[in-house]
Formats: sequence, structure tokens, C-alpha cells
Amino acid sequence: MENSTEVMDFILVGLTNTPELQIPLFTVFTLIYLISVFGNLGMITLILLDSRLHTPMYFFIINLSLVDFGYSSAVTPKVMAGFLRGDKVISYNACATQIFFFSAFASVENFLLASMAYDRHAAVCEPLHYTITMKTSVCARLAIGSYICGFVNASIHVRGTFSLSLCKSNVVRHFFCDIPAVMAVSCSDKHVREMVLVLISSFNIFFASLVIFISYLLIFITVLKMHSAKGYQKALSTCASHLSAVSIFCGTIIFMYLQPSSNHSMDADKVASVFYAMVIPMLNPIVYSLRNKEVKSVFKKVWGKAKFSFGFAF
Repeated sequence: MENSTEVMDFILVGLTNTPELQIPLFTVFTLIYLISVFGNLGMITLILLDSRLHTPMYFFIINLSLVDFGYSSAVTPKVMAGFLRGDKVISYNACATQIFFFSAFASVENFLLASMAYDRHAAVCEPLHYTITMKTSVCARLAIGSYICGFVNASIHVRGTFSLSLCKSNVVRHFFCDIPAVMAVSCSDKHVREMVLVLISSFNIFFASLVIFISYLLIFITVLKMHSAKGYQKALSTCASHLSAVSIFCGTIIFMYLQPSSNHSMDADKVASVFYAMVIPMLNPIVYSLRNKEVKSVFKKVWGKAKFSFGFAF
């Protein structure tokens, strides 16, 4: 990378400089992170433990939980350390690494959401052919393709961002290393890099949104033809949960990345970033899985066994 040697590390401005808010915010974000970690890893464990959940839908939920854990962990621990110790310095390499993994996992989630929409379309519109349409090899290709696209996308963004001459300042007006915030400290012409960022992000979001839109359009048409109120309610519930998560995720990404830097408000970006970097990974296990009767049944079964084993041990 043809980066400038003037900047060896960065200073993150953080969410707030008010001393009275440091401990309360540390407490809140620690709670959010713990819920996210236990929610996502717990969901993966539950699905792996019970063979009844070894279906395409839960296969994608496992990957979604893994991705949520990954990109939450790429940001939140450093933010928590900043609140607790007041350490807002991040090295050049650590900043690049944070951008890479955060961008990669966020991009993977974007494509996984599209894959899940396709899976729901197959389940609702073609139930008799569902096991053939969504066989193991198809699910594996969709998941692997999501990871490949995500990590290639992140590599392009990191290369583009850190090939700029970062000598204007080492103060990043954000609470973590994000692409627009780091680009803002560049003293070289970043117009081309910004256009590449917008074009790639636009393509990724447009492609995923197109798959989701077509899938749910076909689902909506199928639902309208249903004569069973129970089937209608079940399909509607599935669509509502998924579309809510898609709207939140895509809305914040569009707000963050699909506008030129001249229109960026770092304070507004911080609020949006808290939402999609910390809150969404915490909410996804609830939105997708914890409201599911099958997951609740498995959880009660595992919890009952755990209580029995614990009581027997003592």
C-alpha cells in the first residue's frame, strides 16, 4: 500500500467526551455486547444440538449469528476499553484490521439476508420442491459465496482507503475506524476512492435488495392465493420479521455509505453506527429465532436437562 508514513496511529474521538457519561455508557455497551455474544453463540449451540433444527433456514441463521458475533466483536470491545480506560488511541494496523473485518462481516450479512429471502421464497412458494431447491449443496454455495463476496469487498475498501495519503490529521471523528471517518483525515484527492466506495456499496445493496424484493413479491402473490388463514399468518409473520431486519440494516448502510463525504455528519453517523454495529447483532437472534416455537422448544429441553444435571451433581 502506498500509504503515508506520517500517521502511525489514530486517535478516536469517541461517542462523547463528557466524563460523567463514560461509566454509564460502558455499562450499557457491555450489557449490549454480552447479550449479543450469548444470544448469537447460544443460538448456534442450540441449533447444532438438536437435529430437528438442521434445516436450510437454521443453517443460514447459524451463519447470520456467526457474522453478527464477528462484526460486533470487531468494534465493541475497543469501544468498551475506551470508556473504561480512556484509551482512544488505535494503531495504524489495528485500524486497518478493524475496517477489514467490520466491512467483511457487514457485507457477508448483506448477502446472507438475500440468501435467507430466497430460502423463504422456496419454502412458501414451492413447498413440495423445497428439499430439492434448498438442498445442502445449494445452501453451502450460497453461504460460501456470501463470505467470498464479503471478504473481497472488504479487501477492496481497505486497499482503497489506506492507499490514500493519511497526513491531514490522526484524529478520527468516530468511535471506531470506519471508512468515511478515516477517509476524512486524508490530505490527497479522495474523489475517485469515494466514488468506488459508493459504486461498490450501491451494487452490493442493490443486488441483495433486488433478490429480497423479487423473493417477497413472489411470496406476497402466493400468500394472496392462500385460502388458509393459518398459512397466511405464518407466512406474514416470517416476512415481517425478516423485512424489519432488512430495512434496519440496509437503511443504516445507505445512510452511512451512499452519500458523498460533503454530506456526512459525523455525529449522525455515530448514532447510525451504534445501531448497526452493536444493536442489530443483539436484536437478530430475537428477531429471527427466539420468537420461533421450535427454538423455544429446544431451549426448554436443553435448559431442563441442564437443571437436572446441575441438581443431580449437588
